[in-house]
Amino acid sequence: MRSKLHDLIEMAQEPSSERRRELLRGVTDLFFSAEATHGADELGLFDDVMSQLAGEMEEAVRAELAQRMAEAETAPRGLLRDLARDISIDVAHPVLATSKALTEDDLLSVVRTRGQDHLRAISQRPLVPEAVSEAIVERGDDATLGVLLANEGALMSRQTQEIVVDRAVENPDLHEAVVARKSLPIDLLNEMYFVVESRLRGDILARNAAVDPAALDAALAAGRTRLATRDGALPADYAEAQTQIRMLRDRDALTPPILAGFLRARETTKFLVALSELADIDFHTARRILERRELDALSIVCKAAGFDRSLYLTFAVLMLDRDTNAMGRAREYGELYEALPREAAQRTIRFWRVRRNSADIAA
Repeated sequence: MRSKLHDLIEMAQEPSSERRRELLRGVTDLFFSAEATHGADELGLFDDVMSQLAGEMEEAVRAELAQRMAEAETAPRGLLRDLARDISIDVAHPVLATSKALTEDDLLSVVRTRGQDHLRAISQRPLVPEAVSEAIVERGDDATLGVLLANEGALMSRQTQEIVVDRAVENPDLHEAVVARKSLPIDLLNEMYFVVESRLRGDILARNAAVDPAALDAALAAGRTRLATRDGALPADYAEAQTQIRMLRDRDALTPPILAGFLRARETTKFLVALSELADIDFHTARRILERRELDALSIVCKAAGFDRSLYLTFAVLMLDRDTNAMGRAREYGELYEALPREAAQRTIRFWRVRRNSADIAA
């Protein structure tokens, strides 16, 4: 083997590009003929010769070599890194996407120095280490992040997943990829509820309903570390409304029907404080539901709190008073309210209560 390799090395002086192309294929065939038995010195010789020859070849030849080297359990290190960093994604892709011989440092070097095509190729690997995923999230565009999220073999730390969710909240193009990721912590998944479309909200509710109680408690504990500070300031009459609602509560006079009176009289802050008190959610979540007229979210709150359907429909009609088809839409959501299992609503509301508990701790 060693003699044959040295004969090939001598042939490397051949000036003909066609002959050098044949030589590269010959050296590659020789490498794979006894891949498992190459010692360190011999592997170094293969690396020197193949790297030199490959660097002089056109893209199609380098791509062919990369396809073969991507399958090697042990590959010439310098050659493999050169192929992974090749400016042509046709050359780099097979190595980046599948080579087991690339180290974490090799991958990080490519992520930090190459473009989005290279990052997407790495994002498709059967196993993407946490540090590499973190670097891709930092440098990747939305299309790249979508590829990474679709790969359940891409490991992500809790911190990286929080960054992903924060980014997805602001970008509809990432909503489906985030909601579809099976390994996303359930509390982070529920942070997406108010920003995604109805179809994806249904997916979130379905996953909530399937969560094991022990896993649910663990997720809630983790979620309490993400105090929502981006919700905005409290209204000027918040303290006064809170005092009045507490007085009603202390007299056992705070009942669900009173909420409709507040909403009908446009005493918005009182309604929100009372709703957050009776449903045990935070003020900012209640305000978001009202301001955005989130009737499906309101149905979850009312169902979890045990409000009857007629009260929910009253809220819905009052919230939609500017809508010319308020009654029709309210009836439509009333049917959804009836179909919503209370257990699923209660599990979902527990994630929204994390924000209330966090706010109470901070206060």
